[in-house]
Amino acid sequence: MESIKGIYRIGHGPSSSHTMGPRRAAQEFLERNPGAGRYEVTLFGSLAATGRGHLTDRAILDILEPEAPTVIHWRSEMFLPFHPNGMEFESYYGTASEPRERWRIYSIGGGSLADETTGEKPPRRVYGMNTIAEIQAWCERTGCSYWEYVEQCEGAGIWEYLDRVWEVMQSGIRRGLEAEGVLPGGLGVRRKASDYYIRAKGYSESMRSRGLVYAYALATSEENAAGGEIVTAPTCGSSGVLPAVLYHLQQTRDFARTKLLRALATAGLFGNVVKHNASVSGAEVGCQGEVGVACAMAAAAACQLFGGTPAQVEYAAEMGLEHHLGLTCDPICGLVQIPCIERNAYAAARALDSNIYATYSDGRHRVSFDRVVEVMRQTGHDLPSLYKETAEGGLAKNYPAGEE
Repeated sequence: MESIKGIYRIGHGPSSSHTMGPRRAAQEFLERNPGAGRYEVTLFGSLAATGRGHLTDRAILDILEPEAPTVIHWRSEMFLPFHPNGMEFESYYGTASEPRERWRIYSIGGGSLADETTGEKPPRRVYGMNTIAEIQAWCERTGCSYWEYVEQCEGAGIWEYLDRVWEVMQSGIRRGLEAEGVLPGGLGVRRKASDYYIRAKGYSESMRSRGLVYAYALATSEENAAGGEIVTAPTCGSSGVLPAVLYHLQQTRDFARTKLLRALATAGLFGNVVKHNASVSGAEVGCQGEVGVACAMAAAAACQLFGGTPAQVEYAAEMGLEHHLGLTCDPICGLVQIPCIERNAYAAARALDSNIYATYSDGRHRVSFDRVVEVMRQTGHDLPSLYKETAEGGLAKNYPAGEE
């Protein structure tokens, strides 16, 4: 497996696969083809189907258009076999009718890129073990925790990176709690985080706690939808779940910063296992790979913070993912707003519930996290393409603009 830095990418929303990935690809293509007279970019499959709502064209044009005229072609009907999020870049020089370079690349989720020959870039192997079963056995054999395995593989420098990640996560929540008004995109969706936060303060303890978790998740998700700076966890569309859980526990339990960073490391490890063995791309496996994985990551983090054993942490993560199996990715009008924002709030609450359920147990259960990851992968591949980030099926089908 690669570094968990690939799970936690700092950038601007609204989509890691449709915005951050294409922006990275455009930057790389520009560096390889400076001084061209014009560029042409073709978007395929899911990238074309929901690209306008996800600002895919804007992400690419912001990089290439200042250098030379750039044309974008939309081919939503054509799904390339390697991955639904395909792009093809072409550079033209002088009066040539043929491109000097034609480059096909795929945005495979979480801001990562891959091509058909070399796979994901960079392919550097950081972790020797690729399943939670292996890592859990190591933890039980050595007496160590999941975060200690992360430190052993990544080196001490990972803590500086996670410290920066935590700062950006907190800033996103704080900005989101202060912001008001309508989100961009034309659906007329009003920000709700500030209202939920204020109303939650007026309730008694249990209702207040749940309302605050909702508010924190809404805050980050709304910032993402508005193109604000967030951290993928594991994607932009699911970026509100983990920060909401950790921020809430920090505020209510006063956990030390060191413990919160260790929880981030554990969450990143579980997300990394899913990314390596299945996918975190909504265009490939549906929203189960985004919000479902985010819920699993947050459940694992919470369980560790509350002193869970490696078995209990694994169980919490397993429940967080298992109970999102089959969740489709059907963003209305291709915007990361309905139902994405609400799903983040519900998943944050479900992550806390998964932690509670796991800590009541001794951690023993029948269906392993790794088994659920495999089922999620197969379920995602079995889903028809219209339920995987095309905005053509499910909730997105025939949705009248202006309703909520």
